[in-house]
Amino acid sequence: MEAFLSSTGAVAIAEIGDKTQLLAFILASRFRRPWLICLGILLATVVNHFGAAWLGQWLYGWSQQWLSGNALSYLLAGSFFAVAAWMLIPDNVEADESSLYRYGPLVATTVLFFLAEIGDKTQVATVLLAAKYSDFYWVVAGTTLGMMLANVPVIWAANYSADKLPMVWIHRISAALFVLFGIATLMNA
Repeated sequence: MEAFLSSTGAVAIAEIGDKTQLLAFILASRFRRPWLICLGILLATVVNHFGAAWLGQWLYGWSQQWLSGNALSYLLAGSFFAVAAWMLIPDNVEADESSLYRYGPLVATTVLFFLAEIGDKTQVATVLLAAKYSDFYWVVAGTTLGMMLANVPVIWAANYSADKLPMVWIHRISAALFVLFGIATLMNA
């Protein structure tokens, strides 16, 4: 259960102000089909985070074979600290017209979200969380729920400006959360 709750909280907070949240805002404003956009985000997130969690589990298995002692814990802690620093750099998304728009809200959202998540902070966080916890499915479920918790309200309130949120503080709190993950990982080493 710790893997699920930690994954949900980490991704939900990290996603606030992220480029994919801005993408959700843009798609919701463009299509005005919130259920299809939510479904597209869910599909893209499950596939993306399933792959990221698989990579995290594989890296954990690989590290058990090739790294000695607490090397993995130190690598994970360092990675959590790096993600914390990365959280302090705000994302931007360009609102250009995509040729995917012609396929409708479900296809456009699924493809654009999947692509936007590749190499994104939340995907990296999913890899790290899956390497930290052995509960593969709970990590995927938690990161997916965190993604939905952060994006669904944006979709349903697309006419409400995200600029009113205190983004600097949200990014700082998210960075602090990843620092705590790093510290906890070092303490368990």
